[in-house]
Amino acid sequence: MALIIVLSAFNGLSDLVQSLYNSFDADIEITLKHGKTFSPDPTEFQSLKKIEGIAYYTEVMEGNALLKLNDKQCIATIKGVSTDFERMTNFDSLVSDGEFNLEKNNIVIGKGISYILQNGPNDLFTPISVYAPKRGTVSTFDAEGGLNELKAYPAGAFSINDEFDYKYVIMNIHKARELFDYTTEVSSIELGFKEGADKEKIEQQIHSLLGDKYEIKNRQQQNALLYKTLKSEKLWTFIILLFILIIATFNVIGSLTMLIIEKKKDITILHNMGADIQLIRRIFLMEGLLITIIGAALGLILGTFVCWLQIKFSLIRFTEGYVVDAYPIKLELTDFVMITGAVLLIGFFAAWYPVRIFTKRHLAF
Repeated sequence: MALIIVLSAFNGLSDLVQSLYNSFDADIEITLKHGKTFSPDPTEFQSLKKIEGIAYYTEVMEGNALLKLNDKQCIATIKGVSTDFERMTNFDSLVSDGEFNLEKNNIVIGKGISYILQNGPNDLFTPISVYAPKRGTVSTFDAEGGLNELKAYPAGAFSINDEFDYKYVIMNIHKARELFDYTTEVSSIELGFKEGADKEKIEQQIHSLLGDKYEIKNRQQQNALLYKTLKSEKLWTFIILLFILIIATFNVIGSLTMLIIEKKKDITILHNMGADIQLIRRIFLMEGLLITIIGAALGLILGTFVCWLQIKFSLIRFTEGYVVDAYPIKLELTDFVMITGAVLLIGFFAAWYPVRIFTKRHLAF
């Protein structure tokens, strides 16, 4: 029961974290292996749009800039995006204050940056000065002359998690190019798949089309550390709970041991009636397995019922300010298979050991 509840809760949290990252990251990100920017005009990039299964094609210009509002300032990463970005990520659903609007000089900032600049909901359209270094040689005697300045107006503020909220500012790609002194270049191309598309096949087509000059990453490769961490955390959680389960199985060992000692006279009678030691061992082994199987079945049923209650009625809720209202739960078939297999295996050895050892030690036929 504990295994089902804990692992299902972990699945829910993992899915929540991944969904937050997926709302910002594309299905495929294409960047240069060596270099910062490239031109998306060559024919191979135009051919990308024609690959079956690709629904969205977004040009991105990314770079660091200084944001200043009154006497407050901070460093942020500017992400200039083309029109497909909003539809590809459904990013407008993450905007909690204002709206997702990148027309003209409008920007959408993270809640963390809004907090640093003290730009509240009532000040969304107060202009923010955005500074970025000019490209090329700049005189060290004229620091201000070496900066491009853009007056940007926050149309909204988004909230994902601290990693994004304190880092990113979203703006129109044309304004981002203007700020960073570029014309048609991009720092990356982001692609979104159609629902039900064959992702592996599309990845292979993109690799064959672009060659080795570009680095092509799917969602898992873009956040490799995150996915590895989530998998390892779940594995160690499962292992720790198994150790607790192993300790609990000493109850089975103790029960069977006492039963063998208690039934010594009955076993002698059975033996005298023709039952050999193998048959007697099988009787006690079956009793141990029945204890394990019934306990495992009840635990799975009760654990599933508790998870269903949380999914249906949201019994355990978060306080205000969290991304979700209630603790997320997700039941996975693989967890049921792993748990059942582990419990039955441990239960078998818990039953086999006392039957094998104590019948040999205490019973002489």
